[in-house]
Amino acid sequence: MGLYEDIDDPNSKYYFNLETNTVEKGLVSDWNHRMGPYETEEVARAALDKARERNQKWDEDDEKWNG
Repeated sequence: MGLYEDIDDPNSKYYFNLETNTVEKGLVSDWNHRMGPYETEEVARAALDKARERNQKWDEDDEKWNG
């Protein structure tokens, strides 16, 4: 355990369920349907959008690199 009791507890964190597109608290769903953990529900809710933005940026960077 970490300094505070819930720091390392996955059930105290939030996850985004890729199958249902919902936020869950704790290890509710199977690992292959989860993104996370995230500290807040709001950050978990935005996780998929954030991943899309990063992927788009990386694709653009790859195009620039490859000419």
